[in-house]
Amino acid sequence: MTVDNAALRDRIAETRLVAIIRGTDVDQTVQAALTLIGAGVTTLEITLTLAEAEQAIAQVVQDAPAGALIGAGTVLSESDVDRSITAGAQFIVTPTLTASVAYAVRSGIGVLPGVFTPTEVQQGMDSGVAAVKLFPAASLGPGFLRAVRDPFPDARIIPVGGVGLEAIPSYLAAGAFGVGIGGPLVGDAAQPGGDLKALAVRAAAFVAATAAGVR
Repeated sequence: MTVDNAALRDRIAETRLVAIIRGTDVDQTVQAALTLIGAGVTTLEITLTLAEAEQAIAQVVQDAPAGALIGAGTVLSESDVDRSITAGAQFIVTPTLTASVAYAVRSGIGVLPGVFTPTEVQQGMDSGVAAVKLFPAASLGPGFLRAVRDPFPDARIIPVGGVGLEAIPSYLAAGAFGVGIGGPLVGDAAQPGGDLKALAVRAAAFVAATAAGVR
């Protein structure tokens, strides 16, 4: 069942962490997702760049325990929104302010749209989304986030893209609403032969880092 923007906002406010799984294998993506959930990362997205991503989303939604929130990422079009919902995705994530954002809002599913500039931050928040995804955040840094929040103190901004474990305290201190973590967290776990045990260890560290920054 999908969640709306208010529910998605409240979930991120509680956990501060969204995992991004950009897998290359359906079965391994499913196992990586379940490993993350087992380690305490209960909000995650599976990107549509994975061939047969809908299959992976449906399987994770079926196998995940109650309380996990499974989204679809790299949702570029209205048809992507529809197929994500059909697969069982509970929220969606986009890399930009595409037409899929307004369509998702109208459809009642929570959305995290990608933004890069102060203008896009305002446009994203004005559209009624749960939060905006600052992407790619590593090229801007915590200082940019802090400066943007001066004129937009109520903006809910989630840095994504190159955010490593050591950078989490700086982003949260700069006012990040949460953090979205892909490669630094998932590593090779969503690829054939990926190391799930190492993923569980990393996940525990990321959960601890974000929990320490929750206000």
